[in-house]
Amino acid sequence: MSTTRITGAKIVVTLLRDHTPLTAIVPASGIKLGRVPSGPLPVIVVKTVSVIERQALKRGATVLRTDRVSVTVRAASYRDQVDIIELIKSACAGRVGDIGGGTSVSILTAGTGPDLDGPGDSFEQTQDFRVSFVAAA
Repeated sequence: MSTTRITGAKIVVTLLRDHTPLTAIVPASGIKLGRVPSGPLPVIVVKTVSVIERQALKRGATVLRTDRVSVTVRAASYRDQVDIIELIKSACAGRVGDIGGGTSVSILTAGTGPDLDGPGDSFEQTQDFRVSFVAAA
């Protein structure tokens, strides 16, 4: 028996793939979970950094879960990197509601990382989010 577990990273990927201004620059196929895909730039990878899950006092209860999610952009130019980071923030920051299979979702920014030199003369930067939602215990 397999069930799909909702995570903050999956919620963020849903928002990014549904954000038309972003997918005009980074196709939905270039927005991935877990590992930076090889192939043409730009690409975006979404990873879970940490999870805080409150403990339920009874079986079948729900708990508030907060995932720290890191979104990394790899682009061919510094300008593209900066523009894409801004689009990532506009797609996710301050969002609330039932999103990407998550219930009572709330997303806050949690910091922008440094500019990095990526492989193959590319440009990288991360944007972190705190994604809170109600999850099964």
